[in-house]
Amino acid sequence: MRLVQVFVPKGDLELVLETADATGLDYAVSEETSRGEFEALVSIPVPPAAVEPLLAELRAAGFDEDSYTVVTAAETIVSSRTDQLIGQFSGTRISREELQTRAEDLAPAASTYFVLLVVSTVIATAGLLLDSAATIIGAMVVAPLMGPALAASVGVVVDDGELATRGVLFQVTGLLATVLTAALIGWLLRGTVLLPPGFDITTVPQIRERITPNFLALFLALGSGVAGVVSLVRNVGSVLVGVAIAVALVPPAATAGLGIAWGHSIVVVTAGTLVLVNMLSINLTALIVLWLSGYRPHRRASVEHVYGRVRSRIVVLVVAIVVLSMVLGGVTYGTYQTAAVEHDVGTELEAMSDDPVFGDLRFQEVAVEYELIDVYTGTEPAVTVLVERPPGEQEPAGFADTVRERLEDATGGDLTVTVELVDTRRSG
Repeated sequence: MRLVQVFVPKGDLELVLETADATGLDYAVSEETSRGEFEALVSIPVPPAAVEPLLAELRAAGFDEDSYTVVTAAETIVSSRTDQLIGQFSGTRISREELQTRAEDLAPAASTYFVLLVVSTVIATAGLLLDSAATIIGAMVVAPLMGPALAASVGVVVDDGELATRGVLFQVTGLLATVLTAALIGWLLRGTVLLPPGFDITTVPQIRERITPNFLALFLALGSGVAGVVSLVRNVGSVLVGVAIAVALVPPAATAGLGIAWGHSIVVVTAGTLVLVNMLSINLTALIVLWLSGYRPHRRASVEHVYGRVRSRIVVLVVAIVVLSMVLGGVTYGTYQTAAVEHDVGTELEAMSDDPVFGDLRFQEVAVEYELIDVYTGTEPAVTVLVERPPGEQEPAGFADTVRERLEDATGGDLTVTVELVDTRRSG
């Protein structure tokens, strides 16, 4: 429930009371005893779905918007009348005015926003370098990047140009600040005693997860965007924390910054694609869900203009997401190919160990060097095979070529194979 309190200027009391009567709402009038310009305070308890119609009726009746209309959330209302009110005004979304206020809170003062952003980036960068999932999750909770995306969409739908511009500006500058902060941290830490000698960021599991984004990441981003908007319009703020963790904007942006620090262009492209897909998907789903939820500018003359802006933005966002999804598709295909080669090699080596043709020889995969970029540059996979043999036993003639041919038949492509023979004696 909500409590709407209207500060009534002198001469407008009858107008406010007639509007409340016309909407079928109960009210209480308190006489204003101060020496100000108000003659009364009208308190109206309403369900959330009634706030927007009530304010629209007041506006249509000519109530002066220079006055004060305060909407507060009522923790508890003890009355048998509430069921009738709720039945009279069906709906679960908050009013346009409440939505606009909440959106403004999601794009806070610049100083607060960038302090939280830098802190979350430092935490995320440390978590990535330490391969600590818990630390990265902490950074996701602190990160304020999702708020401006929702705020920008709300600004467009309710025709608040300042809010929309602020949301877009915060998104762009926030992403740049995150990438540059992570790049600076990486540059400062690279080659220090805090990281092992020859440290390669692409070998860290938490980083590797964000430089090999699957095409399914697009569906995760779209679903998270819908959940975020629904939690906003239905006043379920706790859901936003889970959405922030699910869509994860800061960690891939920080990964792109580390890619700059280490000079890995592939890391920058793949991680950058992931964070852009996430961000654009939130903007897209927010626009669509807000419009379908019935939010419109309070000025009817602006509805057509806003509809055109929403439609054009949706087209631009869809085109951008489709282009970026091609990168995701390429990464997904390349990742599948590298995994398929490694799987086929491992399966064939197990089969060769059980093949009587090779006697007591045992085959183990030591390494398969086949990266995502190799799929598209045509570089052959390099496989190192460790072969255990009993002491004194000799391998067949042309043994290395036989191993290579078997592995090439299994993978369906050319391989560079290195065979390492080790005399092994097993106890028991």
